[in-house]
Amino acid sequence: MLERLAGNDALKAELGTALRGGRLPHAVLLVGEPGCGAGFAARCLAADYLYPAGGPHAEAVLKKEDTECLVLQGEGASGQIPVKKVREAREAIQRSALSTDAAGRVLFIYGAQNLNGSSANAMLKIIEEPPEGVLFLLTATSAATVLPTIRSRCAAYTIAPVPAADCAARLKAERLPAKAAEELAFLYEGHIGTALKSWNDPTAKAALGMAKTLCGYAAQGDTYRALALLTKYERDKDGFAALLWTLDQLCSAVLRRPAYGQEQCGGLTPAGAAKILNADARARKSLTGNGNLRLNVAVLAGEIA
Repeated sequence: MLERLAGNDALKAELGTALRGGRLPHAVLLVGEPGCGAGFAARCLAADYLYPAGGPHAEAVLKKEDTECLVLQGEGASGQIPVKKVREAREAIQRSALSTDAAGRVLFIYGAQNLNGSSANAMLKIIEEPPEGVLFLLTATSAATVLPTIRSRCAAYTIAPVPAADCAARLKAERLPAKAAEELAFLYEGHIGTALKSWNDPTAKAALGMAKTLCGYAAQGDTYRALALLTKYERDKDGFAALLWTLDQLCSAVLRRPAYGQEQCGGLTPAGAAKILNADARARKSLTGNGNLRLNVAVLAGEIA
C-alpha cells in the first residue's frame, strides 16, 4: 500500500525494504506538516505490515476500519492525549489476541506532540517493552515538538509535500474537476490532505469561499462589507482562527503568482496581500492572547479594507 503515497520515493523505498527484510523498527515516527499525508502514510505502512498480501483487510486499514488497529489521538479543547487513554490502549494490546489473518497489531498515535508528561511516561512503558508483533506508528507535525523521551525510541522519517503537478494528478484521481485540482494543488503547495479537505469538508470549503470574498472586499476598499462578513465570527473563535489561516494561504498564493489575485481573489494585488498578511498576524497574536474577539474582528476589517 505504500506505493499509494504520492511522491516521497526515497522514503517509500527505505520503508519497503525494511519491511520486506523484517528490519522495520517496532516504533516509527512519521513527521510532516498538516496536510502532507503523514497519517495516510502511517495507514499505508500499517496495511503492508499487517497484510503483506493486500486484500480487503488491507483496504480496511486505509479506511480506518480494521480491527487490528488501535488509535490514540488528542481530545478536547487542549488537544492533548490523556494518560487514561494510553493506559486503556496498553491494556487492550496486552489482553487481546491476534486474528488468524493478521501479521501483528498496530497502535497509531496521531499527533504525538500532544503526549504530555504523564501520557508520554505511560507510552514509554509500552514502547520499551513492546508486546510481540505490535508496531507503533506515531505522527507529528515536527520532530522537535515530540518529547525527547518518546522521540529517542522511534525511527523518524519525514513526509514531504509533493510537487503541484503530482498533487493535481492525485486530486484528479480523487474525482476533483481538473480546474479545481490544479488551483488547490497550487494554493496549498502540494499538501494533498489539505487540498482534499478544502474540497470535501463543507466547513473548510465554506471558509475558503469566505476568505476569497473577503479578499475581494479588501481589494475594493469596502470596509462595510468586510465588517459585515467578519461579524459572523464575533462569537466563533475557532472559526475566526480558521479564516485567518485560510486568508494567509490565499495571500501567500497571490505573492507567489500575482495573476491568482486577479483570477480568484477579487482583484487582490501583491501589495494588498502583504497588507492582509500583516493584519492577520496582529489578529492572530490578539486571538492567542485572549483579546476581545469582537474588537479583534472589527480591527481586522478596518485594517484590510
